[in-house]
Amino acid sequence: QVQLVESGGGLVQAGGSLRLSCAASGSIFSINAMGWYRQFPGKQRELVGSITSGGRTKYGDSVKGRFTISRDNAKNTVYLQMNSLKPEDTAVYYCNAMSYEGLGSWGRGTQVTVAS
Repeated sequence: QVQLVESGGGLVQAGGSLRLSCAASGSIFSINAMGWYRQFPGKQRELVGSITSGGRTKYGDSVKGRFTISRDNAKNTVYLQMNSLKPEDTAVYYCNAMSYEGLGSWGRGTQVTVAS
């Protein structure tokens, strides 16, 4: 069992920046990839970015070049640096951890609101 706690969401003006953090605890030895997803009202969650234990990253098309995902394995924490934020980035952002066995865990989510 992996527990994930997100922090760092909030309100920011368009063009601004935020950094999200997600700290993992529990069965951290089982974690392969960690990532961030977001969910708009009435929509399914979509990938924002992910990073494997080896540091390989993947991004959703809408955030490429603006968002950067990173991981501190010593702290069991994954970060999402979000720059040049747009109002359409407004969503609830969820942290995800995927085990080597393909089991996923989710955080509770953190609201990001970008004002125009």
